[in-house]
Amino acid sequence: MSMVLRTDDVPVASRPDYWQDVVDNTAVPFEGSFVDGSDYSCSMVVGSVGAIDVADATMPPGVCLRSPARIRLSGPDVYRIDVLRVGRLIIQQDGRECVLGPGDFMLFDPSRPARIIHSATRHVALTIPRMMLPLRSDDVTQLTGTRIPGDHGIGALVSSLALQLPRYLDDCAASEGVRLGTAVVDLLTVALTTQLRRTATVELGTRQQALLHRVHAFIEQRLADPELSPSAIAGAHYISLRYLHKLFEAQDVTVAGSIRQRRLERCRRDLADPALRTRPLSAIAGRWGFGSAVHFSRAFRSAYGVPPSEYRRQCEALAS
Repeated sequence: MSMVLRTDDVPVASRPDYWQDVVDNTAVPFEGSFVDGSDYSCSMVVGSVGAIDVADATMPPGVCLRSPARIRLSGPDVYRIDVLRVGRLIIQQDGRECVLGPGDFMLFDPSRPARIIHSATRHVALTIPRMMLPLRSDDVTQLTGTRIPGDHGIGALVSSLALQLPRYLDDCAASEGVRLGTAVVDLLTVALTTQLRRTATVELGTRQQALLHRVHAFIEQRLADPELSPSAIAGAHYISLRYLHKLFEAQDVTVAGSIRQRRLERCRRDLADPALRTRPLSAIAGRWGFGSAVHFSRAFRSAYGVPPSEYRRQCEALAS
């Protein structure tokens, strides 16, 4: 269920301390200050969708700091996505600065310092356990402080869904919330990896970009096929195996690594799905092209730090 927190019922003189206490009790606390003359009229609707914490916040102009001191006091093992509904945000992190307008969003890493300057705003913040987002730390470093437009492409889908989530906080049963949360993370993963690929392929020619997109689509469509391999991909696209590997040089992952990564992401999604909680691990592995349950377990643990059975238990605990 959702909860509404607001300063309107608090005396004006007490609002700064009250609101700082509210923020301190969120998953990612900031040090906040508002411009002189502000009446500290703030509100926040908070709730969760599965393991994702959702906050729909309205604030007057001001500055929020994620300082080293705050990080030492509270360094949650999460990422945060901020989607702007109204106003303007300037986010500074990892030496980069981006400006968000309505609909835009960005990935924020609470484990590193950041500064946010905002006008009178309303935005939706999604706080996601790190284990749910299949990104390496160096991938995250490339994405922080980077604007992802919310007016076209996959970014528009993420933005639209995130901005609507607060409406459903009181409507979803627990199992529905888990599945909705997983769907949000899957869609967000596509948007973030697309942003990474744009950065990685900026120097490739147009024909190479088009071919690379076709290869990724081919891999996605055939993940369940245990015979999917670099050789099969090269043959299907009438290119040499050597040229295929050259295409992936800018992707920071090998062809085989990309196949394994996407299969593991699909398995991770199934393991988090309460509707599939009785399905054996071997069946989930086989569904996504892993011929050996032992190989699947080893690969999953290497990618996510825990064996698949433990990951499933963690997801069940988060949903309970």
